[in-house]
Amino acid sequence: MSLTLLVMAAGQGSRYGGSKQTDGMGPLGETLMEYSIYDAVQAGFSRVVFIIRESMYRAFHEQVGAKIAKRAEVAYAFQEHSTIPRFFNVPDERIKPYGTAHAVLCAKNVISDSFAVINADDFYGRKAFQVLGDSLRLLTRTPFAAMVAYSLYNTLSLHGSVTRGVCELNADETLNRIREVHQIKRFEDGIIRDCSSLNDEIILDPNTPVSMNIWGFSTDIFPLMEEVFHNFLSGLPADDLKSECLLPNSIDQLICSGCIQVHVLHCDTEWFGVTYPDDKPIVQHKLACLHNQSVYPKRIF
Repeated sequence: MSLTLLVMAAGQGSRYGGSKQTDGMGPLGETLMEYSIYDAVQAGFSRVVFIIRESMYRAFHEQVGAKIAKRAEVAYAFQEHSTIPRFFNVPDERIKPYGTAHAVLCAKNVISDSFAVINADDFYGRKAFQVLGDSLRLLTRTPFAAMVAYSLYNTLSLHGSVTRGVCELNADETLNRIREVHQIKRFEDGIIRDCSSLNDEIILDPNTPVSMNIWGFSTDIFPLMEEVFHNFLSGLPADDLKSECLLPNSIDQLICSGCIQVHVLHCDTEWFGVTYPDDKPIVQHKLACLHNQSVYPKRIF
């Protein structure tokens, strides 16, 4: 079975203060997405689709895409306001993209096989792509959906709060609910708290499974997600400039409506990423260590 990796790289990273997607993190200036793509290729993925803004294409292709094309088939999809359904009028002042669910939908015309979805600015670890690739190759029912879950304590930043998709699992290791929780933070006493409520700080179990936006789908997820996105747009005020249709929230709606069952795959490796500028030196050090341990060759692409 041919497997496609869909890389979401159109976001703006407001807290980071620059383009996280194309910022060099490895010893030779490798981006985080290059490590993910390398690991995915090792796990049997043979095609990569980048979701970017059209204005990024030339620079992005020269910096990233051309290198990847030496090892895998490469295609592009553009997340633009012009791809929004015609029934919805995008405000002239709106700059922000309409979210990760919309990003996935922008690639529906260039994907014909089972596929994985990842963020461009996260490091997931090779095992994540191995277990997800195996799951996609063995899918026996459609629509098929799977998610790689990480333990919450493996996904936090030392430099501020984060947003995570907190998961509730069924007894059969399928996903019951997923909830986007903002302002999760580890305090000096080591306790992890949900600080999103103004009235309380909820203590979270460090082993709580969370989504880091690494998913696997069969292609018949597209019409289901399209319906969710249309409903999202229908409920927006005419002057809304910030609301986004997020992939975890969309999947949660499809679960609650009985449209899909999501298989949860566990990954005991460490996730890391750059939510804040101060995260960058830590990520650079971790990547250098992985090269020194020969997990990655001196030059990955």
